[in-house]
Amino acid sequence: MSGAVVTVETMDGAGATAAEDAFRLVYAEAFAEPPYGEGEAEVALTFRRFRTEARRPGFRAALARTASGEPVGMALGRPLDAEILWYGLLPEGAVPLPGTFALLELAVRAPWRGHGIARRLHDALLADSGAERCVLTVDREAAPARAAYRSWGYRELAEGERDLAMLLGIRRTDCTPGRPPR
Repeated sequence: MSGAVVTVETMDGAGATAAEDAFRLVYAEAFAEPPYGEGEAEVALTFRRFRTEARRPGFRAALARTASGEPVGMALGRPLDAEILWYGLLPEGAVPLPGTFALLELAVRAPWRGHGIARRLHDALLADSGAERCVLTVDREAAPARAAYRSWGYRELAEGERDLAMLLGIRRTDCTPGRPPR
């Protein structure tokens, strides 16, 4: 993996739907691991939701691949609206602030972790999104993911039974891929 060329491609919903198999491969492999333990039924549910999300306005996706085309990482997101229900983490009746982007999924296959690919996917997804802030949820048992998000500038926003909601305030200039948050 070290020294291998990995490119990150951003795409809209139609492009993501066309590459669904690549997104599914990364997701299924990454989320089968602890603490998630997702099996085929959970993956199938996620990808039924994926096809719905991909049709929503503002949906964005990023896919990391090797030079040979092997998918190694993925990210999905869209503007936050009242239809995103995050396991009771947002208060009932909460109205999302305009300019808030929801990072729905971010995953990198195990052999490719530790090479900055997750950060590149994150930054590519937010670049040109026009977002002023980004929110996400993370499993409280996913210590490496929580640590990465904190190092990128996210802070805890709300706490649920299993998940934490985290928030990143973004300056427009912070959306440049590869640039650390200020």
